[in-house]
Amino acid sequence: MSNTQGKKGNRNTGGGGPTGARSSSGQGMKFARRTASGRYLSLSREDIDVEGELAADYANYTVQIPPTPDNQPMMDGAEPTSVAMKAEEQYVSNSLFTGGFNSVTRAHLMDRVIDSDVTHPQMAGAKGARCAMPACDGKVMRNERGEDIDPCECRFKICRDCYLDAQKDGCICPGCKEHYKIGEYADDDPNDVSSGKLHLPGPGGLNNNKSLLARNQNGEFDHNRWLFESSGTYGYGNAFMPKGGMYEADLDEDGLGGDGGMPDLNQKPFKPLTRKMPMPASIISPYRIFIVIRMFVLIFYLTWRIRNPNMEALWLWGLSIVCELWFAFSWLLDMLPKVNPINRSTDLAVLKEKFETPSPSNPHGRSDLPGLDVFVSTADPEKEPVLTTANTILSILAVDYPVEKLACYVSDDGGALLTFEAMAEAASFANIWVPFCKKHDIEPRNPDSYFSIKGDPTKGKRRSDFVKDRRKVKREYDEFKVRINGLPDSIRRRSDAFNAREDMKMLKHLRETGADPSEQPKVKKATWMADGTHWPGTWAVSAPDHAKGNHAGILQVMLRPPSPDPLYGMHDEEQLIDYSDVDIRLPMLVYMSREKRPGYDHNKKAGAMNALVRCSAVMSNGPFILNFDCDHYINNAQAVREAMCFMMDRGGERICYIQFPQRFEGIDPSDRYANHNTVFFDGNMRALDGLQGPMYVGTGCMFRRFALYGFDPPRTAEYTGWMFKKKKVTTFKQDPESDTQSLKTEDFDEELTAQLVPRRFGNSSAMLASIPVAEFQARPIADHPAILHGRPPGSLTVPRAPLDPPTVAEAVSVISCWYEDKTEWGERVGWIYGSVTEDVVTGYRMHNRGWRSVYWISKRDAFLGTAPINMTDRLHQVLRWATGSVEIFFSRNNAFMASRRLMFLQRVAYLNVGIYPFTSIFLLTYCFIPALSLFSGFFIVQTLNVAFLCYLLTITITLIALGVLEVKWSGIELEDWWRNEQFWLISGTRILLTLTT
Repeated sequence: MSNTQGKKGNRNTGGGGPTGARSSSGQGMKFARRTASGRYLSLSREDIDVEGELAADYANYTVQIPPTPDNQPMMDGAEPTSVAMKAEEQYVSNSLFTGGFNSVTRAHLMDRVIDSDVTHPQMAGAKGARCAMPACDGKVMRNERGEDIDPCECRFKICRDCYLDAQKDGCICPGCKEHYKIGEYADDDPNDVSSGKLHLPGPGGLNNNKSLLARNQNGEFDHNRWLFESSGTYGYGNAFMPKGGMYEADLDEDGLGGDGGMPDLNQKPFKPLTRKMPMPASIISPYRIFIVIRMFVLIFYLTWRIRNPNMEALWLWGLSIVCELWFAFSWLLDMLPKVNPINRSTDLAVLKEKFETPSPSNPHGRSDLPGLDVFVSTADPEKEPVLTTANTILSILAVDYPVEKLACYVSDDGGALLTFEAMAEAASFANIWVPFCKKHDIEPRNPDSYFSIKGDPTKGKRRSDFVKDRRKVKREYDEFKVRINGLPDSIRRRSDAFNAREDMKMLKHLRETGADPSEQPKVKKATWMADGTHWPGTWAVSAPDHAKGNHAGILQVMLRPPSPDPLYGMHDEEQLIDYSDVDIRLPMLVYMSREKRPGYDHNKKAGAMNALVRCSAVMSNGPFILNFDCDHYINNAQAVREAMCFMMDRGGERICYIQFPQRFEGIDPSDRYANHNTVFFDGNMRALDGLQGPMYVGTGCMFRRFALYGFDPPRTAEYTGWMFKKKKVTTFKQDPESDTQSLKTEDFDEELTAQLVPRRFGNSSAMLASIPVAEFQARPIADHPAILHGRPPGSLTVPRAPLDPPTVAEAVSVISCWYEDKTEWGERVGWIYGSVTEDVVTGYRMHNRGWRSVYWISKRDAFLGTAPINMTDRLHQVLRWATGSVEIFFSRNNAFMASRRLMFLQRVAYLNVGIYPFTSIFLLTYCFIPALSLFSGFFIVQTLNVAFLCYLLTITITLIALGVLEVKWSGIELEDWWRNEQFWLISGTRILLTLTT
């Protein structure tokens, strides 16, 4: 495989063919690998077409029939996957995909990802047997447990490429010279329907007028997609419900009969997943009363001050009046949104009962929870240590959520090989760490934090082998840290060795050709991967196409998607720890570095997050997204399930995101710089939860993917008139007879036509097809009439489709630097561009469209991270927030220009965000008034009379009372409140000086 990218003169904007082997931009795709022996194996465009023709001749198609008393779907687990499909999955996980603008998308098959040995079968570069074909040293295909796949009864070892070649050469096994059973195991009988599957004829017998999107990436007919695009009905449990009772005669009397095939939901009591608890009246009522009292006292005081000027020093009186008026206005903006704080609670037992307990619609108790894509963003391994990022990844992979529904994406905006190999090392160590956490219920699931806990580690542990297991895992983690810390030197030494070899080759070539050695051309000092090839990202010594702002898009599936059924460890003496009763599957892990080229505005972190949104939509399309900074990790393994309670409860379809409080570790006990910021997170944000919801403030937030796409909620409210009268609005076009149907993209927005969809989202057909699927899968279960916009129970128990090379190639296409050109990404769709505080603007846009948000404070802190530990860094952080707020105030995101769907008090809260930095001007001026009075001999009032002193005393008493009551209902410590007041004064007087210098 060549290390230089191929170029094309023109970029075709047409869609891909039915096979999906070309990306939506018309780019060709070339599959190639370089084996350890130096042999190049490639698959051309024609070969892929031939392969697709073979698949059409031999493919088997399945469809789920409705559950009846004598037939339950998936009785014995999922359908056995074909050998070819397993080979494609293994090929995807072992390949490094690169591509971008005017370049061919390439899949480089890597024999090694890191220098150390890899054992987990899901991981890229896992060791295995070699192919038995002459002159081929490729790895043999393997199953989920890492065992070799033998397509033929003769047990002839063969790799994926040689197997495909054998299929094209008459399907003859190279070992025994007998025919293969194409795509199936020997024991898979196509006439067997005991497992609830019906085998249908190939695409030739179907209607050829079906939409191209109804075919999967291999060109085969995809029945699940067809359900979303037509009025077809395959029975209860799918996107479309049969009208008129299609199977009434076959269903039992208790659960599944009746019109439309739906169960009688009125017979089932509704169990809420969450509860909203108002603050005690003994605390919140006096709090509101004191707000009103202080507001009227301020009005009377300011009126008295204006009517009684100091005629001897009007200039000093004027300065003080202006400042005091601003302080009163600013205080009012801060206090009004706090009049309705609330608390919330969740019920995980009900969540398990609804989504993971056997029922008529889910007879085997498969998880019916929606998928979740977790984003981790990093940019510079020198500023953000890769060990910290690796620990964050490990905590995510070990979270308590269905493994097959979880996917983790790491965005490396620097394109560094150090980050790539550190993530590979983390994936390798997860083979030990994740099952250990599940076996012994470890908290926290960040290994560095767990092993740093002071105290008795055996507290609450009941298994006798815990101490032995912990000792072994601790030793493995110490070795893991040594490998991570040694990666920079390892990469440097490896690159120096390979570069020296290239220099010797060049010198030898010059001698053989008789050229003058003094005119030796300069060999580029490349950065080399573990398999002996050039790293396609940023090199240590920058070169064209290999610099921080100029490199190809990179995509590597570190851990391929797990099997749909639990996979328990083997009781083997060679194993480090006994995992025989533990599910050893790992969630999907993907490394991504978006393409960067000179001349393109990459929009910093917001652009990287949008690239993650598109990439994940093509690959896993989890309807919910959880984003983290690389220095924040999951401290509570149940946090994701708790957040999902809100999304899956009644009214959850109107929630755009769940914001968690940001908690920090490593801060001095006195918190002298108010790094914990508890007044904001436990006070202001909790109060906003009683209105339209908290603001989005960055890391630790779970999003509804559909809301990020810029659509309105299915139901919302508008506030009109001077009294802000509430009016309910329905925004979706839908059949009034059914609230459980799947809609098309155009049905979500009246102004959005089929022709304008690519203009908004780009020209990726796979990306566009994923939008209605994500919206449908994010709905709550319609198990009760109270759920107005839900989905049928059991509709998400179907296993996820496996990854194939064309799908990953499409994902590479959507992270290219040109994809967002002439689209609405960053303007309406995804994270919003144009502000330093893109998080606040993104949340504001969602609230402005009528969405609601939720603030969830769990008993155990959900996530932990790091914060600035000195005054300089803390002030820089506050300055960045203030700069973003000023940008918001002078932009179209100003709350003055909000729509009618934003509540009045929510509008006030966003207005305060844009105005609060200006308080620095008046605060700094007011701080100089005592000094001016001392030098001039005048005061802000002419005489100190009783009225002035009474006003000051009342204002002070009400202020203290409000502070005490706020400490009560927010649950913060009095010391934290006082530290916050101190730092507010420090930062307020420093921001103006910094902004003006």
